[in-house]
Amino acid sequence: MWKNVGYYNGEMGPLEEMKVSMGDRALYFGDGIYEATCVANRIPFAIEDHLDRMYNSLRLLEIPFKMGREQVKAELQKVINAAEDNPVHFLYWQITRGNSPRNHVFPKDVEPSLMVFVKPHTMKSMDVPYKLISLEDNRFKLCNIKTLNLIPSVLANQRALEAGCDEAVLHRGSRVTECAHSNISVLKDGVLRTAPTDELILPGITRKHLLALAGEHGIPVVEEPFSMVELMNADEAIVTSSSALCMRVESIDRIPVGGKDPQRLKLLQDAYLEKFRRETTLVG
Repeated sequence: MWKNVGYYNGEMGPLEEMKVSMGDRALYFGDGIYEATCVANRIPFAIEDHLDRMYNSLRLLEIPFKMGREQVKAELQKVINAAEDNPVHFLYWQITRGNSPRNHVFPKDVEPSLMVFVKPHTMKSMDVPYKLISLEDNRFKLCNIKTLNLIPSVLANQRALEAGCDEAVLHRGSRVTECAHSNISVLKDGVLRTAPTDELILPGITRKHLLALAGEHGIPVVEEPFSMVELMNADEAIVTSSSALCMRVESIDRIPVGGKDPQRLKLLQDAYLEKFRRETTLVG
């Protein structure tokens, strides 16, 4: 067993010692997709949802990945099982178009590559709110695909770090899209409102679960665009992601936001944490 486990096209070992082919198109073009989730009790959370999105991203990028769903789960589980014990792990995997000499067009007769890693993870407490900055969303319009092209998000997160914040909320003009590596929703007048899943946002797994949990607890849900003004005036702002689940926002650009509907917010946070624990608990 290793603390940090790496896997590349069937080979596995300590993450720090693993090597990737210089011909992998991820290196030249970011030509691939990825998924990530938390693991507890060696059970990857919401794996079926992640695989659904994975295969959809592969379809949209026309990557001919032939490995079936059960085989993918088996390979991921091998990596999880090779990790040293820890209460929670972070599981990441990516699929690229494969290894070939650098050329912009799709290579012929090339098998896609699968890379995986697992490392220890500490989930953030949902009692500690997020501070955000706001930035113009300058990403391309393929945000609905979980591609490896993340430079705008990297820069946005760096700006957030430099400002002493946790995340950056992005907007195109006045319309809020999402955060640099999270979705964002608002509570207003008892209604949960979130951006629609068009080409401007990623269809987040945690976002999907949050909407379902809201419905189960009698909170109306509206999927429609909202503006920065509406975000700043929301009763609560909520950032969702697979690595941190459901986080309250306390400020944007150093201006206090939210704090007006703590009961509904806590209801959703508790419901989500219960879902995570229930679905990652060993049975039998």
